[in-house]
Amino acid sequence: MEFDVVIVGAGPAGLAAAIRLKQRNGDLSVVVLEKGSEVGAHILSGAVMDPSGLNELIPDWRDDPDCPLQTEVTADHFLVLGHSGSVRLPNFMMPPLMNNHGNYIVSLGDVCRWLGARAEALGVEIYPGFAAANLVYGDNGEVRGVVTGDMGVTREGEEGANFMPGMELLGKYTLIGEGVRGNLAKQLIDKFDLSRDREPQKFGIGLKEVWEVKPENFQSGLVQHSFGWPLDMKTGGGSFLYHFDDNKVAVGFVVHLNYENPYIAPFQEFQRFKTHPAIAPVFEGAKRLSYGARAITEGGYQSVPKLTFPGGTLIGCSAGFVNVPRIKGIHNAMHSGLLSANAVADALAEGRTHDELQIVEESWRDGHIGKDLKRVRNVKPLWSRFGTVLGVALGGFDMWLNQIFGASLFGTMSHGKTDANATKKAKNFKPIDYPKPDGTLTFDRLSSVFLSNTNHEEDQPIHLQVKDMSLQERSELHEYAGPSTRYCPAGVYEWVDGEGNAIPAEKMLEVEDATYVINAQNCVHCKTCDIKDPNQNINWVPPQGGEGPVYQST
Repeated sequence: MEFDVVIVGAGPAGLAAAIRLKQRNGDLSVVVLEKGSEVGAHILSGAVMDPSGLNELIPDWRDDPDCPLQTEVTADHFLVLGHSGSVRLPNFMMPPLMNNHGNYIVSLGDVCRWLGARAEALGVEIYPGFAAANLVYGDNGEVRGVVTGDMGVTREGEEGANFMPGMELLGKYTLIGEGVRGNLAKQLIDKFDLSRDREPQKFGIGLKEVWEVKPENFQSGLVQHSFGWPLDMKTGGGSFLYHFDDNKVAVGFVVHLNYENPYIAPFQEFQRFKTHPAIAPVFEGAKRLSYGARAITEGGYQSVPKLTFPGGTLIGCSAGFVNVPRIKGIHNAMHSGLLSANAVADALAEGRTHDELQIVEESWRDGHIGKDLKRVRNVKPLWSRFGTVLGVALGGFDMWLNQIFGASLFGTMSHGKTDANATKKAKNFKPIDYPKPDGTLTFDRLSSVFLSNTNHEEDQPIHLQVKDMSLQERSELHEYAGPSTRYCPAGVYEWVDGEGNAIPAEKMLEVEDATYVINAQNCVHCKTCDIKDPNQNINWVPPQGGEGPVYQST
């Protein structure tokens, strides 16, 4: 199938690009591929949304009664949590760019569903349930489109009764907006050396629940961010509570994936966080509605790869445009979609195809995205280098300098090692004794995955590919004490003994008879394993199209 433009991913970047292309020229044929079963199914974010990207894309969005931006931020709270108490930081101490007034608390999935409907009304073709598995290259190495994955392949790799081969979707330009650590983006970054002269990309794992709380515990428009307990001062991360819609509270927890201790379990830290005296009362008598998890790009300004390659561009989280201290990326994702769409529209109007859109790479740092990310470029490396107390203080100071003087005393700092390389061997640490869930405020992973509506056909090739199983046992288990059993927020990975019993963390360094079990049907597509495995021995690829979580109002 041939189109003018092929877009991979129906997130805010991909949909913004599709809409802008049709705004520029209604005769262009534009297709959007989405691996989720519907638009929004795989979308997960906090989310407090800066509407600047939407203002540029659809200036009259406030006049649309169906627009899901309904809860404007009314109050901003910043807390530092100790073991049993908390301190609220005065708002005047916070750099102005941290101010959330004028932003909106949203379900990003609902925002994408709304944008998808707007795109289809303009004539964009959206194909949900189709995962882009590979790229199509031309004779000169240029990208000419994508191939969707085969459907109905059995676990043994054979054609099953419902087999349907993948199909090629060819375009004059191809935009890759498949989200964090996407399969195609990884291939492109490697093939075209797009990360040359860039800092390593950094990541976090974000976990989120949505609760319906009692009216007396609800404050519409309240945004509350916090850091500190339960994480130690060497482990970066933070948390949030967002009050939106009718008595709904989104609670989330982020752990930076450059943590050293392989015994840390981000999901368990999230559950502990909810028991804090400053947090737990909000959820008294409340009902948990949903759960999800996803990786977050955190490298920022100095880690953004080259955006262009012959025949297309990287957009959105495939490029890594999240502003870490602001905990926002939706606006930059939309701006990146607009930037690439305008470049494509100009090229097509000039009769060009499959060339490299140099204008995108040359201009992003001087536009909305670059200005947003440059001001906060040192917050992450300062935090990583100096820990939570000193690092956060220096990061705040640096943001003030950038706000007032447009410059930094630190220049542009490096990130150093990758998150995988940051993990230290288990012999340097002791296992962490996490409390058992109470089933009221705190929960286990499997009951949480149930709320994500995750489903995978079991009779298909496992989409979590271990490259060398002997290395996994020799190193991941016997040197790092099986961190995949803890960093995965969905209980996908297990090390079991000869009788099929899960091996506890404190026994992993000494056990001799162990088998690695991959419960791929639990996977929520967060891709943390692809990022954090200390040997980079796990490769995440898309399963059959339409599978995975089906997030609702998250």
